[in-house]
Amino acid sequence: MISTVILQAAGGGMLGTIVPMVLIMVVFYFFMIRPQIKKAKDHKKLVADLGIGDKIVTTAGIHGKIVGANDTTFLIETEGGGKIRFDKSAISLDATKASTTPAKV
Repeated sequence: MISTVILQAAGGGMLGTIVPMVLIMVVFYFFMIRPQIKKAKDHKKLVADLGIGDKIVTTAGIHGKIVGANDTTFLIETEGGGKIRFDKSAISLDATKASTTPAKV
């Protein structure tokens, strides 16, 4: 009699521990992992759509115009006339589209 009560309590405790852990993982996925995957996919599309002549802003805050491109980098001309080569992952904003798109109210 006592052993069945102990086993039932232990079994319920195990289920009571697993269910909250699974719920925490599900919440973690939907609030942390999934938005990061979406953000990475959007950035990849942004970089793929860029071409020569587009104005961009880098993650370092440098504004410029794309004057050359290869598989992994862009050659950017700044307003001062200098040219800098940046990795495609360093692009944060397409300033051409940002300046022509009306602001959302």
